[in-house]
Amino acid sequence: MGHVLVDYVEERCVLVGVITDNITEEQAREYIEELKFLAETAGAITEKVFLQKLPASNPKTYVGAGKIEEIRNFIEAEEIKTVIFDDELSPSQLRNIERALNVKILDRNNLILDIFAKRARTAAAKTQVELAQLQYLLPRLTRMWTHLERQKGGIGLRGPGETQIEMDRRIIKQKISLLKKKLAAIDKQKKTQRGNRGQLVRVALVGYTNVGKSTIMNLLSKSNVFAENKLFATLDTTVRKVVIENLPFLMTDTVGFIRKLPHQLIDSFKSTLDEVREADVLVHVLDISHPNFEDHYNVVCQTLAEIDDKEKPTIVLFNKIDAYTFVEKEKDDLTPKEAFNYSLDDLKKTWMAKLNDKKCVFISAYKKQNIDEFKSVLYEKVKKIFQERYPYHNFLY
Repeated sequence: MGHVLVDYVEERCVLVGVITDNITEEQAREYIEELKFLAETAGAITEKVFLQKLPASNPKTYVGAGKIEEIRNFIEAEEIKTVIFDDELSPSQLRNIERALNVKILDRNNLILDIFAKRARTAAAKTQVELAQLQYLLPRLTRMWTHLERQKGGIGLRGPGETQIEMDRRIIKQKISLLKKKLAAIDKQKKTQRGNRGQLVRVALVGYTNVGKSTIMNLLSKSNVFAENKLFATLDTTVRKVVIENLPFLMTDTVGFIRKLPHQLIDSFKSTLDEVREADVLVHVLDISHPNFEDHYNVVCQTLAEIDDKEKPTIVLFNKIDAYTFVEKEKDDLTPKEAFNYSLDDLKKTWMAKLNDKKCVFISAYKKQNIDEFKSVLYEKVKKIFQERYPYHNFLY
């Protein structure tokens, strides 16, 4: 069947979000900024953002009837064909909004799944994405659904009086079942590969999407892992052998986390999550230049807790210090705000250096700043585990 979603090349879109009682206006605006970045990553240009304050999202149309009318007037006047909503829409919300606006409607999950579909390179990633897409699609089948390719043969496939939508649903369920079997075989193969790596200490790079994990991987392993300034540049788990001084270990670059990550993807990307579970050391990478890196830190910690309840040795790595600026608060109405860069020594004196009692290091992977300190801290963590695992091995002493 292939990927079920349409390509977005140079599409113009509008974004829709709600400010509910559960979040602040600042948080809602940050979520919308992230949605805008997601849309841009998928190849869409955002023409306008619609935000509405509501106690909770409208169960029928996500936003109120007046706001839907305002959106409809704008997209008709500007000839916009795509509207993207910042939360997962229920099947009934999707139907109601499609009827009201009569254009392509996507939600955040839909958009993320499409980006994953575009960026999947290996057979494993493609299978995982297709499974996630079909699981998302199944409860949302409507009679507007364009028919799936008919499978040839299949005696007894169509019961008497079976409607088109029931046949489509049956085909999707069969496809899901096949993809799950295929993934189980891939997982088994990956497990064997992990077992064949011997007992080298494993280090996993984890963090929010677009924090520079792949750049750090390239720097330490002298490899050429794909890295760019877009969300989810890395989908496939990459493992490289790294040697610091005389100590070899394995380093894994994992898929970036994001808030509101579709649960279908968490289920599908099991192999990436297994690499995190089986790691001996975690390097939690943060983009210090992002204004909401604390929020990103909490999202990743929460996801890690869901994946694995074991506490692992962790290094908190603040990346992109070259891009970090601190904006000084206004002293009075006449004094303008001043933005300035912190020096490395200044950063080490901030509250960030003591984040959750974990060892924190400040670097710029892009500018190769303070990499030696990071290597030294990582070396000590790996050496400690190596010594515990091989107490009689003396080449490190």
